[in-house]
This record gives sequence, structure tokens and C-alpha cells, in this order.
Amino acid sequence: MIKATNIHKYYDDLHVLKGVDLNIQKGEIVSIVGASGAGKTTLLHILGTLDRASAKAQSSLQINSVDIISLTDKHLAKFRNEHIGFIFQFHQLLPEFTAIENVCLPAFIKKTSKDEAENRAKELLDFLGLSHRYHHKPGELSGGEQQRVAVARALINNPELIFADEPSGNLDSESAENLHNLFFKLRDEFGQTFVIVTHNEELADMADRKLVMVDGKIV
Repeated sequence: MIKATNIHKYYDDLHVLKGVDLNIQKGEIVSIVGASGAGKTTLLHILGTLDRASAKAQSSLQINSVDIISLTDKHLAKFRNEHIGFIFQFHQLLPEFTAIENVCLPAFIKKTSKDEAENRAKELLDFLGLSHRYHHKPGELSGGEQQRVAVARALINNPELIFADEPSGNLDSESAENLHNLFFKLRDEFGQTFVIVTHNEELADMADRKLVMVDGKIV
């Protein structure tokens, strides 16, 4: 599913990623842990195609056998929209839109018809226990409900890969536990692969594999 070799990232003179090698299989749930500044989020953004690795000989990144490094920005954006979903610590919902409208946005970018997108959004919101919240705006939802809307948005285009960056970091303990259990339910239900950056040791330990980053490398 993901094969990364010799991934480096520089920000000016700061060497953040120092030759990361990584293989993740389809259907795996993999957690990435480490101290702040270890490079976890930078790695997640590169694997998720939100950022590009610094050019290095022998560096490669393949997702579903697609050579990500060689894609143009336009093709990369299309690939990301169709194959990858994101869940962030802060849900990043648009406050002026309802739950169902927020969920539909990636589908509209993909040029999915309004009816098809809304029907899929309702299926996901129902699955996530939010059938009574279709037309509520984010400010009318609890933190846990907002994050579940964000999960539905990540799933709307049926992506093979879900990247999550501190997904439960802004939730109370009960909502965090519910979200953690949801990831495994989604994997079992839909077969997605999850890569999760987290400081939550309980979530990290639940994963199929826990990777530890130290000073820009996986150890």
C-alpha cells in the first residue's frame, strides 16, 4: 500500500527527516509516536501528499504502486482527493456549512453529483450515529460529534488510505475512546489502511504496529 525509501525533508538548514524507510500493508492500522519535534507530522504530510520530500538520490514514495514523487501538482491533487482521507486534531469543519455540507465537500471537488454525494454523506453520518445532525452547523455539535463529521468527510470518496494527525488530541477521554474504537470498526467494515500520528499511548498500542520516531528517523 505504502512503500517509502530514503525520505528526507529540509526546511532551509533544518534537517527534519533523515532517510525514513517505511512499508505499510493494505488494511493495516499503524501508529507513529515520538517526542514533539521528532518529525511525525512532517512524515505524515509527505506520505499523505500534502507536502513533498526534499529531492534526494534513491528516494522513492509509492502508494498503490503509483510513483508519487513523479506526479505533477495537478495530478497529485487529483490522486489525493480520490485515494486519501485526512482526520486532524482540530476538525477543520467550515463553520458556515452544515454537517452534511461539510461531508460532501471532497465529493463535490471530485465532481460527484449532488444527489449521489448527499446520499453517500447520509449513509456515513448514519453509520457514525449522526442521523439527527445532518443540518446542524459545527457550532451546534459537541467535540465528539464534530470529529465524527470530520471522519465522515474523510470517508466520502471511499479512500483506500486514511491519515490521522492527533485525531483524539482535542477530545475528552470518552469521546477519544469511541473514536479509537471507530477506526478499527471502519477498517473491518471498509478495509481502509490507517496511519495515525498520536501522543495517546492507548491508541498507539491498539494499532497493528507502533512505529517510534526519534530525531527524524524511525527506530
